[in-house]
Amino acid sequence: MTGGSLGLRLSGSFGSLQQQALNGGLQPQNAYITRRSSKTSLNGSREKERFFSSTLRYLCRRKVGMLILAAFAVLAFMTGFFTVNKEDDFESYGLPFDTRNITKSYVAPWLLPGKEVIHSNSKINKVLVCDYRTGWGALFNASAVGDSSTSAAVLTNPCKGFAFPPPPPGDTRRIGPRPCPVCYIPMEQAIARMPRFPSPSPILHRLSYFSEENPSKTEANGGSDFGGYPSLKQRNDSFNIKESMTVHCGFVKGCRAGYRTGFEIDMADLEVLEQFHEVIVASAIFGNYDVIQQPKNIGETARSKVPFFMFIDEETERYMKNSSVLGSDKQVGLWRIIVVHNVPYTDPRRNGKVPKLLLHRLFANTRFSIWIDGKLQLVVDPYQLLERFLWRHNATFAISRHYRRFDVFEEAEANKAGAKYDNASIDYQIEFYKKEGLTPYTTAKLPITSDVPEGCVIIREHVPITNLFSCLWFNEVDRFTSRDQLSFSTVRDKIVAQVKWSINMFLDCERRNFVIQAYHRDLLERRAQMARSRPPPPALARARTLPKKSPVRRGRDKRPGSRKRRRVTPKNRENYFI
Repeated sequence: MTGGSLGLRLSGSFGSLQQQALNGGLQPQNAYITRRSSKTSLNGSREKERFFSSTLRYLCRRKVGMLILAAFAVLAFMTGFFTVNKEDDFESYGLPFDTRNITKSYVAPWLLPGKEVIHSNSKINKVLVCDYRTGWGALFNASAVGDSSTSAAVLTNPCKGFAFPPPPPGDTRRIGPRPCPVCYIPMEQAIARMPRFPSPSPILHRLSYFSEENPSKTEANGGSDFGGYPSLKQRNDSFNIKESMTVHCGFVKGCRAGYRTGFEIDMADLEVLEQFHEVIVASAIFGNYDVIQQPKNIGETARSKVPFFMFIDEETERYMKNSSVLGSDKQVGLWRIIVVHNVPYTDPRRNGKVPKLLLHRLFANTRFSIWIDGKLQLVVDPYQLLERFLWRHNATFAISRHYRRFDVFEEAEANKAGAKYDNASIDYQIEFYKKEGLTPYTTAKLPITSDVPEGCVIIREHVPITNLFSCLWFNEVDRFTSRDQLSFSTVRDKIVAQVKWSINMFLDCERRNFVIQAYHRDLLERRAQMARSRPPPPALARARTLPKKSPVRRGRDKRPGSRKRRRVTPKNRENYFI
């Protein structure tokens, strides 16, 4: 475009304005502006007219107008979005971790304004809802578990064609179950296979828990003070799976598990438990019942990133300190010792069910957990276990089946025969389940392979559906006997009947491949005491000394002179050889 053309464009516009003025189309003040003879004024007027006319022409164009409207729409949307989500963003990103826990109802019931759902006649007792919206999704650093651009060769499963070898020949010298071969992929590949996002939770997306300052028992067999005495109606309602649910799940006296709840943990340890962890391994020894076992074959990545927590009570702590096993650093090998005060039950085995079944409450910001009983020694890397029993099967809960029994009724009889619990309580629990529809296990229940787990190892991902299963399983243990094998199938079947969810029940011989089972402390001490108190064998009476007889030798071993032989002389030599 030349300068002349630009000038013609401007003069044309100016001429049209003059023509409008002559025709009386403009107001007097506009006519006055055009009649000014000053060169300066004329130039300023032309600049203003050119600016406004250009702006008007661009605004009239459809594309530019649409862009402006779109910009205003985005601005309005972002303003409303940040206004609505101001609190959530403040919680997730703007605060340090401890403060975030306070805003998410982790500390105490009285810090939960607007969360009261039930008011009793007493002013002391309050029932609240503990909101457990875990914030690990925002904290999760995907780069910590490997590069997303991992090649297909690395992600190829080397165990795809693995099959169990034929069973070994019978050995009468070894009675009982044995481990079987398990194919684990290398640790680097197992770490790379960790899911970057949590697994979907069918139907249930939000799970919260009841908290009550002074729970009261309303039924004859309604659980414990620690569990909150849920009524039968509340129990039955908890099996009605919905998108948002509130259930009893232990720790009812507070919203912060381990803080003034009857299962109390030191504040320094509690802050460690509430930190974000991708994977944790946990165990427990209560009543000084077991000897602590050190894990083996743990890779460097797991040693640096996977904490091992051992929960103990004060009785076990005293023994470990007196035997110089536990020092001031609260570290025994790989295990970080967590001392629990004011345990809720008198039975040490029942106290052990709290961390075993409610790890998701003690570790509210943890993705995956591996539970092993205190008598077990872990001999495989945690990442390899998670890949083998969870990630490879797209499962969120894995537990081994019993090596011999598949039926709950048989398990109940075995518990009675072994005096694991009083027979009346076991019979009451089984009869209760029979009225609810419990039947013996048959092949008709396939693909469910067993109704009886070997519950000493539990591998799980902490998502709402698995957390609900753990809560309801604990509530059954709290209401009935502490034998969790008896209540496992009832809780599982009630949930599976409503949602598309399953539990990976792997073989018991596979479990024996990655854990080695030791004896309980009482049995070990009993054997040692028997060995010390056993009298030495009596001295053998000296046999009467008898003259030694020379062994009878035959053939070429005969000694010269052992038998008289006829001496051959020259006189009778001829007769000798006849």
